[in-house]
Amino acid sequence: MNPPGPDRLSRRRFALLPAALGVVAWGRAGSAAAATLPASVSLATELAAALAAHKPLVVMASLLGCPFCRVVRNSYLAPLRAEAGLQVVQLDMGSAQPVRDFDGKLRSHAEMLRAWGVGVAPTVLFFGKGGREVAQRLAGASIPDFYGAYLDERLHTAQLTLG
Repeated sequence: MNPPGPDRLSRRRFALLPAALGVVAWGRAGSAAAATLPASVSLATELAAALAAHKPLVVMASLLGCPFCRVVRNSYLAPLRAEAGLQVVQLDMGSAQPVRDFDGKLRSHAEMLRAWGVGVAPTVLFFGKGGREVAQRLAGASIPDFYGAYLDERLHTAQLTLG
């Protein structure tokens, strides 16, 4: 019996991908067009809206021109926002655009991300009551075969903290 060749291995890995992505793969199917996420304006207001829906606030740290950010935004987060009603906003690492933090203080997107110690794009953060992080950050996007599973795991963890 011959060992499987590269084509056969690739097909098998591709066949397992939807199962590994879980719910997120479901959202990817309907996202053919480029998607966007709203830029955060007031984290406190956005958190209140998320908590009113019994969901965490998801914040994506992005960088202009970052191809990995585009994949995470278009293939994972925007579909979850559109189809599952998840409250997802974006902060841009190099942006001077103003945003109100959880205490109402005005900062730039870049200052907010520096204050949180975010140094990698994309980074996805999950917030619950009191503006507290309620799941481990998802930094980078170097393992696309498992990204959806990691995202699902963190969303599940964040959801559990909301009670």
